[in-house]
Amino acid sequence: MKQAYISDQDFQNINFADQPLPTGEYENCTFRNCSFEYADLSDFSFTDCEFISCNLSMAKLVKTAFRTVTFKECKMFGLQFSECNGFGLSFTFDGCALNNAVFYNTSVKKTIFRNSKLIETDFAECDLSNSVFKNCDLSGAIFDRTNLEKADFRTSFNYSIDPALNRLKKAKFSLSEVHGLLYKLDIEIDRN
Repeated sequence: MKQAYISDQDFQNINFADQPLPTGEYENCTFRNCSFEYADLSDFSFTDCEFISCNLSMAKLVKTAFRTVTFKECKMFGLQFSECNGFGLSFTFDGCALNNAVFYNTSVKKTIFRNSKLIETDFAECDLSNSVFKNCDLSGAIFDRTNLEKADFRTSFNYSIDPALNRLKKAKFSLSEVHGLLYKLDIEIDRN
């Protein structure tokens, strides 16, 4: 079955649950105010695409390729990025809600997470080296055997990262949130 190749297209205000997007390769496309909630995006390829104010919650991402993709102000609950095609996996998140997303065992170096909610997101065994978490809420996020070398957490908050279980060489943190690294020691830190 031949897959579609679509480039330089703008998609606006479409509910892809009602009219499914043709399986294929999308290059330099913009999706604005679209709903992909529970959509099956398996075997799709998105290159240099932008998703703005879209709902991708619970979309199926088996072998989905995201290459240099930007997500802005998107709702992305429960996405299994661990099932994506790992070749060239590259994206940026700005103002997104990624609660309960799973990045388990993915290599997403240099990823930028900006002004996003990453509540209970699973980053276990993930390579996030050189990534930037700018003004992100990481409440309940899981970091277990995660490579966080040279990652920047200076403006983020509510994280709990065990230095004994994660690689943190040259990672950056703010003094005001250092308790997120010391929680396991069961010590009291005066925040005054």
